[in-house]
Amino acid sequence: MNETLRVLKERRSVRRYKAEQITEAELNAVLEAGTWAPSAKGLQTSVLVVVQDPETIAYMSRLNAEIQGNPGTDPFYGAPTVVVVLGDGEKLNWLQDGSLVMGNLMNAAAALGLGSCWINRAMELFDRPEGKELLKKWGLPETYRGVGNCILGYVDGELPAPKPRKDGWILRV
Repeated sequence: MNETLRVLKERRSVRRYKAEQITEAELNAVLEAGTWAPSAKGLQTSVLVVVQDPETIAYMSRLNAEIQGNPGTDPFYGAPTVVVVLGDGEKLNWLQDGSLVMGNLMNAAAALGLGSCWINRAMELFDRPEGKELLKKWGLPETYRGVGNCILGYVDGELPAPKPRKDGWILRV
C-alpha cells in the first residue's frame, strides 16, 4: 500500500503520553508539514504557536477543562507539546484553513511514529480574556481565534484500535 494512504488509515487520536519531550527534529518536521497545508487563495492565514513550557500547558489545560465543564481534569492528557493553531478571524476561511493545518500536523506526527490528538475548545479559550492575554503575550493581535490544540508526544502504550467505518460515507450520484 502507498505509504501516505497507510499513514492516513493507521493514524489514531492518542490520549496517553510519556513525559519525555519529542525531539526538535521531530517537532520541526511536524510543523513544516503544517505549513504545507492547503489554504484558501494560498493566503496561509494560520499561525502555529508551539507550547512546551509545562506551566503554560497546565494553565491552558485548566482553562480548557473549565470550558468543557470538567474542572480538575487534564484535557491535554499529559502531552509534553501543544501546538496551538490560530487563524485571523478577520480573514475569510480562517477556520477551514486552520482545520487543514491541524490535519497535516496529526498526519505528519503519525508518519513519524508520534502520538497526536485534536483538542477542541481553542475557539472558546481564545475568545475569552485569558486567551486574549495569551495572544498579547505571544505578540499576536486579538483578531486571532483558536482553531484547535494539537497535542504531541510519544505514545504511552498501544495505539487505540480503529473503529469500523460507518456505512453511507460515499454516495455516487
